[in-house]
Amino acid sequence: MSDTKPTSFNPLEQFVLLAKSAKGAAAVELIKQALESPGVYVFGELLDMPNISELEIGQFQPYYNLLKLFAFGTYQEYLKNIKSLPELTAFQQQKLRHLTIVTLSETNKCIPYDMLVQELEMKNLRELEDLVIEAIYGDVIRGKLDQRNGRLEVDFAIGRDAQVNDIGRIIRTLNDWCEACDAILGAVETQVINANCEKERHIKHRATIEEEVLNIKKTLKSQIQETDEISLASETRNETLGDKGKKLVKGKGLKTNAPNKFWNKS
Repeated sequence: MSDTKPTSFNPLEQFVLLAKSAKGAAAVELIKQALESPGVYVFGELLDMPNISELEIGQFQPYYNLLKLFAFGTYQEYLKNIKSLPELTAFQQQKLRHLTIVTLSETNKCIPYDMLVQELEMKNLRELEDLVIEAIYGDVIRGKLDQRNGRLEVDFAIGRDAQVNDIGRIIRTLNDWCEACDAILGAVETQVINANCEKERHIKHRATIEEEVLNIKKTLKSQIQETDEISLASETRNETLGDKGKKLVKGKGLKTNAPNKFWNKS
């Protein structure tokens, strides 16, 4: 049996490795391939490669800026700088729109259709819904289309590349999350304390009831014993009185017979 362990697949890794030797026009082709590759939605590692960073100055600068836009920007930013950037293919346009949805979901988990249509430059709701469905099937986001209320409800979205000026915001978000966790933990501890107190009160109450029930049983048992003793004494007394009555009756019978015998003899 093989002892090899499964490793997580990083779609960008192959482009990062190729970027070590690709220069100039070859690096530009590598950028195009990365932007066209399905499943590649983060580009920070590729952007930091020395051979790619060299493209920031010179004739290939537009492709460097395009890669940077896919790493950090939105579709509206592309439209604002469209004259200074290479033309996008249909696939690249859809990918950048997907990434724009991810960015919008960072501040709003329920995104109105109107906002999406405006930010993504969609012609109609049918195209918008098809785009969102593609993003969901591509595991870029998870959520559902609420057609009744005209909004996209996002439950999950992939993480995008972070810029240096985003670090402060990330730290604040993590601090807020830690404070929320502390508050929840404090509330849980309070509930545990209250539950333990209630449990102790219930145990004491149950013990009191059981003691009262035991006392009642003892009282009933004692009363039954007293009743039995009284009944037994009464029966004994009645039997004794009955025996004495019989003896008296017998004695009277003997006394009445004696005179008859005496007179018969005479």
